Amino acid sequence: MDLYTRNALKCGEITTKNYSTSFSMGVRTLDKKYRPAIYAIYGFVRFADEIVDTFHDQDKASLLADFKQRTHEAIDKKMSTNPILHGFQWAVHAYQIDRELIDAFLYSMEMDLHKKEFSAEEYKQYIYGSAEVVGLMCLRVFYSGRDEEYRALFPAARKLGEAFQKVNFLRDMRSDLDERGRVYFPEVNIMSFSVDDKNKIEQEIREDFQSAFPGIKSLNKEVRLGVYLAYRYYLELLRKIQHAHPGQVHEKRFRVSNTHKVILLVKCYLRNKFDWIKAKLESAPRNG
Repeated sequence: MDLYTRNALKCGEITTKNYSTSFSMGVRTLDKKYRPAIYAIYGFVRFADEIVDTFHDQDKASLLADFKQRTHEAIDKKMSTNPILHGFQWAVHAYQIDRELIDAFLYSMEMDLHKKEFSAEEYKQYIYGSAEVVGLMCLRVFYSGRDEEYRALFPAARKLGEAFQKVNFLRDMRSDLDERGRVYFPEVNIMSFSVDDKNKIEQEIREDFQSAFPGIKSLNKEVRLGVYLAYRYYLELLRKIQHAHPGQVHEKRFRVSNTHKVILLVKCYLRNKFDWIKAKLESAPRNG
């Protein structure tokens, strides 16, 4: 079983590297002892997301229901013949990841199957389940057996996940509408997306980043660089979107080039190494 589990965890790592160069870059900056669990969490999240977002010629509801059932069976039995789920259940048990977080995530994935527009309350619920809980799963790995520190960082982790997801919504506005028929922002008509609409959303995101930043600077150094790198990456995405006209947001998908990702990595490494991050608390959400 040790060999099987190591192989399953390797599948999570391969999945992460295949699907996200930016996330993979961040994970590699973490202390080695945290990486297998974070890869396992990403693999689990990615497979569920693939079902609802890309399997258009399949019965998504049936596939997701099966995935959900097999997830719970894997956790209950501490074993799965699906290597992604086996690696995930290992992380759940090794780091005492709360089942409520897992259920909330799967519920948000179910929302993606039938929700095309979201009320303000549904919007909050979806963001919590699709993004905030993923950050909380990672935080539980980072602070295993350290409940007081975990609880102290809980609000900041949620805010960071919220900011990331809202940036994703702006970045993916075209594909969400054109390919999936979804509009996540409540009371916003994407077809007449205005400067005021865009400015309001961007201001919310800046406030979320500002609320999350104290938690980032408080993280232990073994993991802080990876989280800070993700923070800076999403800030860069936000800046690109801020400089675009509302019509452009619906017409293109914004991205950070691989070259700029490397530049961000070097800058973040130096700021983390010499504790310059702490001096950036007030200015980071505005000018990085």
